[in-house]
Amino acid sequence: MKTRATTPGDSKNLHESETALRAVEPQSFTQLRRTSIALESSAERTDVQNLSQLLADTITLRDLYKKHHWQVSGPTFAMLHVLFDKHAAEQTVLVDLLAERIQILGGVAIAMGADVAEATIIPRPPIGCETTAAQIRRLLHAHEVILLEARAMARAATAAGDDGTADVIVSNVIRTGEFQVWFIAQHAEPAAVDPASSVRERDHAAN
Repeated sequence: MKTRATTPGDSKNLHESETALRAVEPQSFTQLRRTSIALESSAERTDVQNLSQLLADTITLRDLYKKHHWQVSGPTFAMLHVLFDKHAAEQTVLVDLLAERIQILGGVAIAMGADVAEATIIPRPPIGCETTAAQIRRLLHAHEVILLEARAMARAATAAGDDGTADVIVSNVIRTGEFQVWFIAQHAEPAAVDPASSVRERDHAAN
């Protein structure tokens, strides 16, 4: 969706032409620069790839929160309007931490929306408004995707000896995500009780 108020002739008023902005990249997205942080290059490369995926998905979750912050409606509008914005701000902190960790490891952090849209594995929402129930379901699914991959990535980083990356993921991404899920889930439609847990509770009461 593009809306232009300018005419083709107006481009003559641009100080910099599009051609002049096509600079040579000193480091491509797939390249790693050498670091002095005492890690094997194979560990750095793997963790940069994993963190890049996690960063793209975290940016997408942050943007989902902002979208729902603007578009939420209904009886719980005021409460969710504030909560969504708070969570978006907390996800922005995670975005910076992940991007900085990628740079520390010698990589290039993904940044632009078009690149993020190509990389994320979180489903794209419709451009229009959704019901509050659909917004909550979409946020919970996005959180679950990120938490699932974050746990696997933390284990891989630890196994490779990259404790710094593992700590960023566990102490920040996972803990923040779990806390936000706790809050968001309180606004979801009641879920069915796990039958297995009901059996355990019944057996415990019988004993």
